[in-house]
Amino acid sequence: MLKSVNLKKRAACFFLVSWSWVRLTHGRTVPSSFLTLLAVRTYRSNSRREPAKWAVQLYEKFYEADRYKVMRDQLDCASETDDIRDIVEKQAAAFTDYLNFFELVAVLEDNKQLSRDDVLDFFDYYLQCLKRHGPVMEYINTPANGFQHLRNLLGTLQA
Repeated sequence: MLKSVNLKKRAACFFLVSWSWVRLTHGRTVPSSFLTLLAVRTYRSNSRREPAKWAVQLYEKFYEADRYKVMRDQLDCASETDDIRDIVEKQAAAFTDYLNFFELVAVLEDNKQLSRDDVLDFFDYYLQCLKRHGPVMEYINTPANGFQHLRNLLGTLQA
């Protein structure tokens, strides 16, 4: 959906700029090719900033806010424990919110809103923590729970 909206906006902008002449003050006109180049330059500039904005917002949300801190600490352990099994079995809101955060990261990476390098630079350690725990991976790999984007992302990570 996000891609089609952007494509529609780009097509409409291109059409309006490419096939028309704009009348400026004092009766002067500017060829549409100049305006097209200006529009392309503006679009490229804005499209480079968007992934950076996403990366900064996700970084702040994950590392600076307290929302995911407790779950981060609980899942940041060497191996599977009874505590991890309890978290998965209870399906507490904090656990599913944590997984939903990484599902969002995976969706943004799939849609090219975040680069793979950004995802790995910011979140590789905690994605590896998810992979380390059998019960967590079983939960993620259960299609009824959703998380197909996260499942695909985790499947492509090297240990």
